[in-house]
Amino acid sequence: MDNLQNLHTHSTYCDGKHTLEEMVNYAVKKGFSSLGFSGHSYMFFSESYSMSLSGTEEYKKEVSYLKEKYKGKIDIFCGLEFEKYSKVELKDYDYIIASSHYFKIGDSYVGFDRSKDEVKRVIDTYFEGSGISFAKAYYSEVAELPSYGKFDILGHFDLATKTVEQGHFFDMESRKYLDAAITAIDAVSGKIPFFEVNTGAISRGYRHLPYPSITLMKEFKKRGFGAVISSDCHDGEHLDTGFSLARELLTESGFTEKYILTESGFKAVNL
Repeated sequence: MDNLQNLHTHSTYCDGKHTLEEMVNYAVKKGFSSLGFSGHSYMFFSESYSMSLSGTEEYKKEVSYLKEKYKGKIDIFCGLEFEKYSKVELKDYDYIIASSHYFKIGDSYVGFDRSKDEVKRVIDTYFEGSGISFAKAYYSEVAELPSYGKFDILGHFDLATKTVEQGHFFDMESRKYLDAAITAIDAVSGKIPFFEVNTGAISRGYRHLPYPSITLMKEFKKRGFGAVISSDCHDGEHLDTGFSLARELLTESGFTEKYILTESGFKAVNL
């Protein structure tokens, strides 16, 4: 398909299954016109999930090498998925995704991008068993992202709902939940231009629908955000999982176009 692109792609430099070049070969095989890598920024509080500082430099060098090696066959971009509390330089990247996977509670960094049982433990331990308090805290974290740097894409906006289909920790259509989410959208509006329709939880068996919900897609549309489609890929087999569904939901939300990254910047293309 023309303009088939994924900008949220992980590799063995962080928590992905395949090497950078293996991911490129999956993309070529699946007919992608371009591929962007987005290794997790170094997290001193969660090193097993992130690129190391030395690994980050090797990552940049290898992506640069692959850009040249595959020139004319597929366009390759060097990106970063920045974690909110990372203390890294945001330079030498073609684009940056801003994400939040952790709460900072006192001196502890508490991960919530976890299994249903682990999410329940976090809710019980830190939020007195209140799923809606957990969701509100998450959106407070997201709202602060623009203060940490200049970013291109807002990553998996409603990640707090990852296990809601399994655990039913809160009602995604309740007024309390939507007010918290919409407040966060307003906080980043005009500061981060694009949000992603992220299908990663589908391929990993947590959800049947992508992030964000269609209700929130419509809110992004009202505020003039551009949309990108991504698979948050950790396994090359799933590089294009859920893309057709993502396009359908964007169309239903009122979008007529998505954005892709080109050598001259982000460009709108028809869905």
